Amino acid sequence: MNASGRFDDKVALVTGAGSGIGRAVAMRLAGEGSSVFAVDIDGERLEETRRMASGPVVVWQADLSDPDACVSAVAACVQQLGRLDVLGNIAGIYLAEHTTKVTREQYRRVMAVNLDAYFFLAQASIPHLLEREGNIVNIASNAGLHGLPYSAAYCMSKGGVVQLTRALAVEFLKTPLRVNAIAPAGTNTNLATSTTFPSDMDIDLVTRMAGLRGMAEPEDVAAVFSFLASEDARSVTGAIYTVDNGLTAS
Repeated sequence: MNASGRFDDKVALVTGAGSGIGRAVAMRLAGEGSSVFAVDIDGERLEETRRMASGPVVVWQADLSDPDACVSAVAACVQQLGRLDVLGNIAGIYLAEHTTKVTREQYRRVMAVNLDAYFFLAQASIPHLLEREGNIVNIASNAGLHGLPYSAAYCMSKGGVVQLTRALAVEFLKTPLRVNAIAPAGTNTNLATSTTFPSDMDIDLVTRMAGLRGMAEPEDVAAVFSFLASEDARSVTGAIYTVDNGLTAS
């Protein structure tokens, strides 16, 4: 881990910090000097992240599918750590199912966690970020840039994250606030390894999702996140960075 100090005296709120990309980002930023307010639905995994980190991490358990929980998380971060410099919208869920079999409850859950929460966290954070000339980094997906089989709701949610990123960047162009997104493809996380596709899926459709270079590691995404959230990316806003081993380009 690069302990460069690029985030000294900064505060970052990172969602999904109990595992995968969220944990990797929390640990990376803490290692680079940030105080991290780590949010996840799983309290035990949050504690693991806190113990593993090489810098200060405050944990906050919340179900971000509830807009009020999003607002409360931001308020708690500012109350406990005094400010907010970086919002990392990372928490997400995946649903692999025939579109005709997706229930309304499943659909709403995907949208609530993957898109609605990003909006409400951003909405609550922006006044604080403007005070600190801070920034937002959203985790989108290559699924938000092209279609994937058995993943209609997920693709919709991540496409929404891409457009949310661009819309906020444009809305705040006359301020120091920057808003960017990262669009990973397959990444070696609990989310990816635990996803089950329909037993009667068309394997020809699914194999098109795999690239020649395999999966990325969460730390690969965290490295790009660290750059985008830092002053090194001061001229970058409204950008969607793909971390997909060339999958989107092919």
